[in-house]
Amino acid sequence: MTAVELRDALASGELSASEAATHFLEIIETRNKQLGSFLTVTADQALADAAAADHLHAGLVKEGRREDLPLLHGMPIAFKDLTDVAGVPTTHGSAALEHKPVPEDGALAAGLKAQGVISLGKTQVPEFGLTAYSENRVAPPSRNPHALGRSSGGSSGGSAAAVAAGLIPFAPGTDGGGSIRIPAGACGLVGLKPGRGLVPSGGGAGDAAKLVVAGPLARTAADAALLMDALVPRHEAPDGGYLANVGRAPEALRIGVTLDSPWAGIYPFQVEQEAMDALALGIKLLEKAGHSVGEAEIRYDNRYPEAFTAAWTAGVGSARIAPQREALLTPLTRTFRRRAQQRSALKVNEALQFLRQFEHDTIAQYSDWDLMLMPTLAQTPRPIGWFTGGGHSGEPWPSEWAGDADEDYKRQCQYAPWSSMVNVCGLPAISIPVHTTHGGLPMGIQLIGMPGSELLLLQLAAVLENR
Repeated sequence: MTAVELRDALASGELSASEAATHFLEIIETRNKQLGSFLTVTADQALADAAAADHLHAGLVKEGRREDLPLLHGMPIAFKDLTDVAGVPTTHGSAALEHKPVPEDGALAAGLKAQGVISLGKTQVPEFGLTAYSENRVAPPSRNPHALGRSSGGSSGGSAAAVAAGLIPFAPGTDGGGSIRIPAGACGLVGLKPGRGLVPSGGGAGDAAKLVVAGPLARTAADAALLMDALVPRHEAPDGGYLANVGRAPEALRIGVTLDSPWAGIYPFQVEQEAMDALALGIKLLEKAGHSVGEAEIRYDNRYPEAFTAAWTAGVGSARIAPQREALLTPLTRTFRRRAQQRSALKVNEALQFLRQFEHDTIAQYSDWDLMLMPTLAQTPRPIGWFTGGGHSGEPWPSEWAGDADEDYKRQCQYAPWSSMVNVCGLPAISIPVHTTHGGLPMGIQLIGMPGSELLLLQLAAVLENR
């Protein structure tokens, strides 16, 4: 079933919440050892919550108030392990933290639970969500369901793998520099990063640049639209909601295609043929749907990499970690934590001021077009261990492992060179799967919209999946 079909079956009573939870828990039990997508499975709590949902359903039906069921009544879901869920440890993917159960839900979990979801557990993430791959020292890496030797991306990598493999029907991700779109591209999913401020549950105190926002990872545009209806306050959503409107094809649009990246000056990169094939197919499909696609030249300020890195890593510098546990951090986290602690508050403020100017200048260039188009990723999904140079067999990493943090970061920026500037600009963007390589790996395109264009992006995803 699609997520929409499952939601309808749960609402009608064709399926019970207990049946749905049991079904997905059995799949997780069977497949997660291969995939490494779940860090923690909360089966007992999920079944208890599902039984409570069934009791609610029976009571409302008896009273003739079925319409009072929450939007996502009984829907199984999982949260990435950067999100607090009451009674469950939040590891942040770090062996350097004590993994104690947290007392209450964070905003994202609380909001979706109020909409009726049943949490099945927590999914694998990179340490503190810093990287474009979900490998850490806490548990085995999250693997790509399309090729188990490949990464599922990051930081929402465990959630993307779980959705792509059918362990859950859809999932909320969070995106501060590509963390929804990168794993969506790697796993062949629709991944929408909403615009800044639309979903009231994304960032935290360590996000001074306001980069992070929550959004859906789903197998179809309609499934993503359903989750958006649960994530976005009703007064902020389009009339009738996202799902009701996702099937309407948009009017003809002017779409600018570009391979320009703000990382190219410091980290020159090659775009693999598979990424170009995906882009070419995306252009063909968009033109077939009546849209005009032309070349766009975007000029980016070469000071961007230093400023973004300062803002991106500021939070890890202030994370509370006992000195005796610092050695348990991965090399990349330890390196960027040390640099963040050595960076003055003045330097951070200068970086933030630059990024606000970068936002203004970039949106001004983008506004010559209705949407911007590029590949989601410059390369096919990378092998496990490729970024770190410390490839491993799937066991937790040994504490003595050491890697080159700067080479790791460079590889990430070359792999996903069109992601982070969207967060800096606060714009909505979507990754849409359009192509499969001869080796069976999914490849996607990214469309970046103007403020408020989330529904438009989902409508285009629906058009392309129905080609």
